[in-house]
Amino acid sequence: MRRLLFTLLLAPAFAQNCPQEDWITLFNGKDLTGWKIGGDATTFQIQDGALVTRGEVAHAYYDGPAHDFKNFELSVDVMAEANSNGGIYFHTEFQDRGFPRKGFEVQVNNSYNVDPIKTGSLYHVQDVGTLEIKDNQWYTTNILVRGNTVTVHINGKQVVQWTQTPEWNGGREGPGRVIGLGTIALQGHDAGSTVHYKNIRIRPLP
Repeated sequence: MRRLLFTLLLAPAFAQNCPQEDWITLFNGKDLTGWKIGGDATTFQIQDGALVTRGEVAHAYYDGPAHDFKNFELSVDVMAEANSNGGIYFHTEFQDRGFPRKGFEVQVNNSYNVDPIKTGSLYHVQDVGTLEIKDNQWYTTNILVRGNTVTVHINGKQVVQWTQTPEWNGGREGPGRVIGLGTIALQGHDAGSTVHYKNIRIRPLP
């Protein structure tokens, strides 16, 4: 039992050592094939192999042939420019506008002063107040969902581990914030925020 627990906790730190065939690439670095935009489509641009958000509120939802994920490990390289906000959603579903009402958000916010909830937070579920991630530098977010437990690593460091309890009702974000299944979404937060996402890949788990 101890060995199994040790393996589960450290799995995200060793993502690069997993067999390549276990991973599914969600973004090809060239265009939005497999993605569907909810909101202003001009918010998302392709730049140097990355999906870049810069514009009004919008979300890019993964809409590939198989896009309902339950247990998985997700790895995304992220770079936020100064005073920028963004996010990575999971267990969500497409909306044509607004912030997703279903699923959870892992926060992108190194220096966005309006919001004290920082990078790596499981937003309004288990929040991180400080994290030494610098603007204009790439870092890796790794999200592991297995059963009722979500674990988040930033650059290999665990910053969140949260288990949904039977009495959980969605908390501050409402009843849609419950573990179930769904797709991945990337957030374009506001016209003043610029966030870059690349190397977006997922490893489904049993």
